[in-house]
Amino acid sequence: MSVEKRDYYEVLAVPKDATKDQIKAAYRKLALQYHPDRNKAPGAEDRFKEISEAYAVLSDDAKRAQYDRFGHEGIQGRYSSEDIFRSANFDEILRDLGFGFGSFGGGSIFDMFFGNMTGSGRGARRGADLRYDLDITLEQVASGLTTEIEIPRTERCPVCKGTGAKPGSEPRRCTECGGRGQVQRINSSGFAQFVRIETCRVCKGKGEILDNPCRECRGNGTIQKTRKISVKIPPGIDNESSLRLRAEGDAGEMGTPAGDLYVVCHVLPHKTFQREENDLHTQVSIDFASAALGTTIQVPTIDGKTTDVTVPPGTQTGTVLKLRGKGMPTLGSANRGNELVTVNVAIPQKLSDKQKELLKEFKQLEDDKKKGSFFHF
Repeated sequence: MSVEKRDYYEVLAVPKDATKDQIKAAYRKLALQYHPDRNKAPGAEDRFKEISEAYAVLSDDAKRAQYDRFGHEGIQGRYSSEDIFRSANFDEILRDLGFGFGSFGGGSIFDMFFGNMTGSGRGARRGADLRYDLDITLEQVASGLTTEIEIPRTERCPVCKGTGAKPGSEPRRCTECGGRGQVQRINSSGFAQFVRIETCRVCKGKGEILDNPCRECRGNGTIQKTRKISVKIPPGIDNESSLRLRAEGDAGEMGTPAGDLYVVCHVLPHKTFQREENDLHTQVSIDFASAALGTTIQVPTIDGKTTDVTVPPGTQTGTVLKLRGKGMPTLGSANRGNELVTVNVAIPQKLSDKQKELLKEFKQLEDDKKKGSFFHF
């Protein structure tokens, strides 16, 4: 099922009569927010591509006029994807924002969307992104973790180096499309002329034809392999956060860049602690006498040790004691949250005769104190 594209003006949040300067300013603001070098959240790269496509069209007078008249059909029927992006001044804008030449390995933004097409077909695609779900404990979040995971993925063929051609041979340019991977179909109806861009049927969009395919990969340029990859989980990472490992996804077609690997961290429930941002919550129970008289108790901490905590006399059930710096580390910082200990005063359900006698005596003293206070008033 195809996904309907959003209106370009809506994507950039500008009015239809926006000036070029307004369109450029809107793109700068959104690019700074969603550029994948800055925003590691899943979906940020897709959002960045969406706003970049909108800017590429609306910043070009001819493309904008075509879009205003015919909508998305007017753009897709007249321009190839490369033609849309090629004329916009992305590198200048992203360089001003501190992203170098669009980043992504130092290449231009054109490479980000279409990969390095030098020596390969125009229709060759960047490798697919992969996802790996990793369960970790709260203790591992507190200390950080380096672990190895196994990822089944496609990798560049070691025999043909990703070209798909048998060693000693080279692919030849497709004569049908001239190596572009796309062909134009022009249909005329009266005074109207419609231009449609189609994937070349001969080379399947690759721009090249393999007369002598590599035997190892059968001309695909990639092979299937399970690879062990080391992943470093930083201390303090949040539940459901993802780590992006660049170029650790599937290999691209015909030597184009590999996709990325997203490691999504799932923090397992803990039997003792509940996490709230960087604070840890736990509960302890003490007896009535200890609550009334005060005491010192030992409280567990996330590092596996215990620490002494003073319970002041007269502590009520539900009182929260704060252990500063005993919580979770702040991501990317040496600071830590607090451990918050909720004190529950346990009421005994069964009493010995001696305990009952002492409690009755205690109650009598309390009653006498109240009466004395009443008559004194």
